[in-house]
Amino acid sequence: MTERASEPSPEFPEHRRRPRYSGKNPRRFEDKYKELSPEKYPELVEHVRQRGMTPAGQHVPILVDEVLAALSPRPGERGVDATLGFGGHAQHFLERLAPGGQLLALDVDPLEMPKTEARLRKLGHDERALIVQRTNFGGLRAALHEIGWSDGADFVFVDLGVSSMQIDDPARGFTFKTDGPLDMRMNPGRGLSATQWLERASLEQLAIALNDDADEPHALRIARALVARRKDGSGALRTTRELAQAVRDSLPHHIDEDEALLSVRRVFQAVRIEVNDEFGALDALLRQLPECLCSGGRAALLSFHSGEDRRVKKAFQQGVRDGTYSVVADEVIRASPAEQRANPRSAPAKLRWARRG
Repeated sequence: MTERASEPSPEFPEHRRRPRYSGKNPRRFEDKYKELSPEKYPELVEHVRQRGMTPAGQHVPILVDEVLAALSPRPGERGVDATLGFGGHAQHFLERLAPGGQLLALDVDPLEMPKTEARLRKLGHDERALIVQRTNFGGLRAALHEIGWSDGADFVFVDLGVSSMQIDDPARGFTFKTDGPLDMRMNPGRGLSATQWLERASLEQLAIALNDDADEPHALRIARALVARRKDGSGALRTTRELAQAVRDSLPHHIDEDEALLSVRRVFQAVRIEVNDEFGALDALLRQLPECLCSGGRAALLSFHSGEDRRVKKAFQQGVRDGTYSVVADEVIRASPAEQRANPRSAPAKLRWARRG
């Protein structure tokens, strides 16, 4: 009779070794457990930032000094961060609103928002100073009414960019650098995924989206190729790399790798915008923004591509003409060369601000 291997006692569970940190710079998102635990490994996280990179699962706020100069938060005021994200800008707002001020923070992402709120609470910002709501910034007016700020806020900040936490996590489907499910939803529990949207969009819808949302020069050619997949038995595009490869296969043969990569990026941008109705939400925000500001209230919007910036610029210019805004930024504000070197993701950022009359 053979002896059975001894089983670990419930009182003394089997010891499991911590996963080894593979090399100096693990490539897979899920392997970067040190960067994903900044409170345990602050030195490594700082080292990553010093190399001009964004630590996994984190987001480095952009144009912080310029945003603070435009909004000028003061103790006792009421402010809104309509895109909480990792909380980098919000943390600076809260510091300047104390004592006695309040910050309403909005975010549509149900996965990242609780983590950010927990970090800010640990810094001492209680419910009196920080009010958090899960909603899209297109619902700003309703959010203000819900908490009794019907007369508006002293300032409103909106960061229209996708956060690094969303981009870097393959499970969210925003990037083609590593393979993942083709999702792209800011709120994964609501609306169509990118896979579903691509299966339902007509040729005209696809071509218009690629042209208008991303200025893709091969919009019609790519749209035709993606629609043709439905008829040739290729099946639905279900992963980020499948979409990237489908775009590459649709491009003219004379295009080099750099041009092909730009087209892939533009297609991902356009699909993400459509999946999340980003322009619809922005248009709704810009229509209601003036009445969400009290007299003398300040607004600052940070955009990352031409479609967003055009909308913000036109809305602010129209506001000056009709007297809604007393003054707006004369020129778009960009990240300095030093900030771009330290945080390459700041390069496309454009900041515009306005003040209510």
